[in-house]
Amino acid sequence: MKRHLKWIVPLLVVLALVVGVLRALDKRRNEQAAAAPARETLALDLAPGDVVTAKRATLARTLEVSGGLKAVNSAVVKAKVAAELRTLTVREGDRVKAGQVIGQLDTVELDWRLRQAEQTAASARAQFGIARRTLENNRALVAQGFISPTGLETSVDNEAAARANHEAAVAAVELARKARADGTLVAPIAGLVSQRLAQPGERVPVDGRIVEIVDLARVELEAAVAPEDVVQFALGQRATLQVDGLPEPLAARVARINPSAQTGSRSVLVYLAVDPNPALRQGLFARGRVAVAEVQGIAVPLAAVRTDLSQPYVLQVSNGKTTLKTVKLGARGELAGQAWVIVSDGLAEGATVLTGSAGAVRDGTPVRLVGPAAASAAR
Repeated sequence: MKRHLKWIVPLLVVLALVVGVLRALDKRRNEQAAAAPARETLALDLAPGDVVTAKRATLARTLEVSGGLKAVNSAVVKAKVAAELRTLTVREGDRVKAGQVIGQLDTVELDWRLRQAEQTAASARAQFGIARRTLENNRALVAQGFISPTGLETSVDNEAAARANHEAAVAAVELARKARADGTLVAPIAGLVSQRLAQPGERVPVDGRIVEIVDLARVELEAAVAPEDVVQFALGQRATLQVDGLPEPLAARVARINPSAQTGSRSVLVYLAVDPNPALRQGLFARGRVAVAEVQGIAVPLAAVRTDLSQPYVLQVSNGKTTLKTVKLGARGELAGQAWVIVSDGLAEGATVLTGSAGAVRDGTPVRLVGPAAASAAR
């Protein structure tokens, strides 16, 4: 009897352990089965900005340009005569009108020269009068036979020389008067004074720079374009520019293309007329993009294309989850100021795809569209 009890006790212990293990495994399976529906109901909520619809669109293919702004009309007031600058009434930032007197050169020496030219002209006029009267008298004497025709010819030559001397003296008076008038500095165009290059009391030479004036009513961007890109530019093409210091972009258009390349760099200058804006200033730096061509097709934002795999792909939202779609990309362009790309193969028009703002999402992830995004996907 004692021998049978000796084997029964270990057997019961083993059976108890087996039953405990089986119960624990069964409990764990039940818990996993209960948790499975809960996990299936957990989905990634997508905001309206996390999805976009692939649509047929016309994209603007653009090229980047940059450079400094320049006034279309500008002028430099220079000294036409060598003299001392007596007065200058304008400074940087002052507005001037075309024809406005802005300064005066010292004209004392010019006044003397004008007086000298006038006296010389008066003397030449008197000599011409004498020669003319002599010629008239000699003609009468020739008719009466008192002098020979040769003497008359001499009088004719003397009268012609006196006439020429008088005309030259009169021309010298006009030149002296012009030089005297050039002593008054006048603004050639309307605009703003951008530089004051001389000060009263300084002696300025002929063609010495005194004041620079710019007209900011018309401003253009001067951009150097690479020779391989300039062939794509044409007059009238639209552009969008961002100017340093201005919060909003400005519209522009290609106004002129230089027919010659620059020495050394071989780049070509392209001039873009910028829409008027009171905040524009000459010399400000601007950058932007010129729409040189248009492409059409099914397009998505460039941010929606993912490139972490060997081939580009998008994550399409369908049946409440994400599906990886390998796509073939075409030309890139701009749409409403954003970068888009043509999808030539792999995606149908109207498909809803995740944008880059959705972050890193795996293929097959359950998703739930909320707000306007849900209504858009439903359509």
